[in-house]
Formats: sequence, structure tokens, C-alpha cells
Amino acid sequence: MDTTEQQFAETIRRHKSTIYTVCYMFSKDNDEVGDMFQEVLVNLWKGFPGFQGESDIKTWIYRIALNTCISLDRKKKRRRKTVSLPMNINLYHDNDHDTRQVKMLYDRITRLGLFDRAIILLWLDAVPYDEIARIVGLTTKNVSVRLVRIREELKKMNDKQND
Repeated sequence: MDTTEQQFAETIRRHKSTIYTVCYMFSKDNDEVGDMFQEVLVNLWKGFPGFQGESDIKTWIYRIALNTCISLDRKKKRRRKTVSLPMNINLYHDNDHDTRQVKMLYDRITRLGLFDRAIILLWLDAVPYDEIARIVGLTTKNVSVRLVRIREELKKMNDKQND
């Protein structure tokens, strides 16, 4: 394995959960999440030699992962529907209180638009506003305003569910 491959492998090991989190926010299907993850890895590999370090590596990974998942989501909407065969196993099935809370939040977030979904995902991962702005291509002020609106929308979803 050459130096570039070793650096790439180490980078992926360190940021695997970030990539997976982005992919998981764009699909509920485990197989599709795996496909998205692989596509993100391909795009990261293609862009890795050109990464100049002008931004933090995590910012760069987020941007590639979000753009890849948004692109794949758009393509998916243009394709015909297919039926996948059930495996009768759900690796994410858990019924403790915390897991139910996370699932409820996830269900609400998936009802948001793609752009808002990306912003709230970054915010939930404690990415600073200025870094979110760089990742999604907005000003820091616009990120702040959008987050207020997104949180209000999520709260309205909660209120509607409680009615």
C-alpha cells in the first residue's frame, strides 16, 4: 500500500462515523445506506489527491458526503420503484427509550427538505456555524436563520403529533 492509500485509509477510519451518519440521514434502507457509503468513498478517493488542506478534512468530507447523497437521492427519485427482498433482520432494531427518541427525531428530520436536512445534521453533529456555512455554501448568518426555522418546523411536527 503506498503512502496516499495509507493516508486515505486512515482518514476514512477516523471519519467513518461522519460519512455513515450523512448516508443514514438520506435513507432508511440499510442496503441503500451501504450503497451511498460506498459511493461517498469512491468520490472521496477521486478527490483525495486534490485536497489542498484549505479547509478542515472533516469539512471536506462532509461536503463530499452531502453532495454525493443529495445527488443519489435526486437520481433515486427519477428511477422507477423497485421492491427489495426482506432479510427479516433489522440491525437497528432496539426499543429502549433513547433509541425511540432518536428514531422519532430521525423520522422528523427525514421529512425536511434535503438542504435543511443537511444543515440540521451538521448542527446535531456540533459543527460550528461558520463551518456549516462553508460546507453548504451559505453565510454564517443565513445558517443561523435557517436553523431557527428548521427547529421551529421540527417543533411543529412534534406539536402536530401530540394533538
